[in-house]
Amino acid sequence: RRSSSSVRSRNCIRPELAGGPPCLPPSPPGASPADRAPPSWPPTTSAPPSRRRPRRSAARSARPTTRSGVTQRTRTTTRRKSSGATARTVRSTRPVALSTTAATRCVMSVVVGSGARLRREGVGGEERGRPELAALLRRTARSPRRPRLAHSLALTMLRPPSQDAYRHPLERVFDWGELNDDGHDPIERTVQAARCMDCGTPFCQTHTGCPVNNLIPEWNDLVYKGQWREAIDRLHKTNNFPEFTGRVCPAPCEGACVAGLIDSPVTIKNMENAIIDRAWEEGWVVPRVPTFRTGMSVAVVGSGPAGLAVADQLNQMGHKVTVYEREDRVGGLLMYGIPNMKLEKEKVQRRVDMLIEEGIEFVTEANIGVDIDVNVLRANTDALVLALGATVPRDLPVNGRELKGVHFAMEFLTKNQKRLLMAKDGTISSGWDKSFVTAEGKDVIVIGGGDTGTDCIGTSMRHRCKSIVNFELMPEPPQERADNNPWPEWPKVFGIDYGHAEVTAVFGEDPREYSVMTKEFIGDDEGNVKALVTVDVEVGPDGIKPVEGSEREWPCDLAILAMGFVSPEDDIINDLSLDTDQRANVHAEYGDYRTSLEGVFACGDCRRGQSLVVWAINEGRGTAESVNSYLVERSMQMNDDGLEGENLSTIKM
Repeated sequence: RRSSSSVRSRNCIRPELAGGPPCLPPSPPGASPADRAPPSWPPTTSAPPSRRRPRRSAARSARPTTRSGVTQRTRTTTRRKSSGATARTVRSTRPVALSTTAATRCVMSVVVGSGARLRREGVGGEERGRPELAALLRRTARSPRRPRLAHSLALTMLRPPSQDAYRHPLERVFDWGELNDDGHDPIERTVQAARCMDCGTPFCQTHTGCPVNNLIPEWNDLVYKGQWREAIDRLHKTNNFPEFTGRVCPAPCEGACVAGLIDSPVTIKNMENAIIDRAWEEGWVVPRVPTFRTGMSVAVVGSGPAGLAVADQLNQMGHKVTVYEREDRVGGLLMYGIPNMKLEKEKVQRRVDMLIEEGIEFVTEANIGVDIDVNVLRANTDALVLALGATVPRDLPVNGRELKGVHFAMEFLTKNQKRLLMAKDGTISSGWDKSFVTAEGKDVIVIGGGDTGTDCIGTSMRHRCKSIVNFELMPEPPQERADNNPWPEWPKVFGIDYGHAEVTAVFGEDPREYSVMTKEFIGDDEGNVKALVTVDVEVGPDGIKPVEGSEREWPCDLAILAMGFVSPEDDIINDLSLDTDQRANVHAEYGDYRTSLEGVFACGDCRRGQSLVVWAINEGRGTAESVNSYLVERSMQMNDDGLEGENLSTIKM
């Protein structure tokens, strides 16, 4: 059962405890009945959410029986025919004492003699969780001389690989707490760390895997050995914010994992999350205040993952960094774009507070290019970094688009997150501007898939929607890799994300409809959307073609457009007269990040287009190196202060 402290941490963001309906912040005085959740949700056919933590697998309950220091296990012997070509395993159960050497021999015997049969017959967790293997695991793990291969194979047989450690859908759908459970238990972490094979070529950290080139085999090995402090040091060498990527990254490293060729990949994302959470709990993440300052200043516009990464790197190099954010809180996408159930905002604020202690200055509610002239900002700093993000959403220009009830995904998510934070801070009565978009009691249709579409589904479920459907233009992905999608590329296969699992648990079916294109929105007499019309499509060599006679009408009270983003906003780009590419992104070469204007750099989604948080961190780190090189070159040309140039020339890239 979850500890009381863990329950309290989740209750602090469960607004029903403050008098409001579950999953919605408490209604302000004078709110309409629409702010109260329907009492019939979820359907009565669904079982109520269990408050007890679900078992991870049958292996957890498989405990070896001990009697006076003697372990009950299966004695394994191997008999061979005279030719020596065939091995037959005979097992009998009797109490025996296990020495380290005997345990190692028994592991190898079990693996060699019966491992192939177990896999061929598809034996599940009950067989893999046999008591004798559990006893072997504990004894071989304590021996410094145990063979790594034997131990790893025994662990693999003991427990099947698991994926994201999420709470049960019928539990988490009732609150805004993080999806993640308390993480892997110690045995599971050892299992996953041991499965990392120390490959000759670890594709997980190459260009096909982790964009920040995390030293995955190294910190997996350190976790396996119990050296957690060293593991967080290795993790921080390549990743500024592992508490973010360990929660929101889709883990391309796992798609490139060599172990995934023959089995499930190592749960790298969960291991990363466990390392950074342990580091925060132990107090190993502390402010790193630079020991010297160069006297050079850098302005960063945008406080998303790219802006935070470039600011962190430049600050450690000794430069004075000021980050400008147009919202009222620092974090950009991390604060308002990603829902609380994927990334708790306390964790974002915790890292921001750490950066402030290290010397970075943050200026909120500063809309550069609108309220503040970007040319004035550039003239007062030595370098300017644009980390604007890609914030212009892709629209759907069909009949009825102007109807009330049709919203962009980021409008829906951002307003929900702001209201949730105000409810938690106790400022909702004075700060709420009545612009909240609710899915409560409505037939919701999310147009577009991907992470943003899934976040809209999960948010709608916590609003207690009446029904929900997710349209995707492309056909349903295959269950396995296609011939044109070989390993180690990202596997384009059918998957179930957290939002889909929640809809299935509550309503009994997957919300996704594939190969569907929206033709028009239908409104009522008051200008509200009440339905939409779709047509089925076929994807062929000549593109997407509609199927004649396949029109359908869907009831819809709320339509959410989650079709991605096309480019950054152009206010700053036009003011600086920057060159852009064919997609209206800021033109800057990858690896150099210099724009067409001297002293101005661009990174993240405003340069590469919409992408992952981990790619934003990658570009932020690269941009910091490019800015530092520029400042060093610039200081060398200054004739009025040789000391400043000397300080800059000593900076390590």
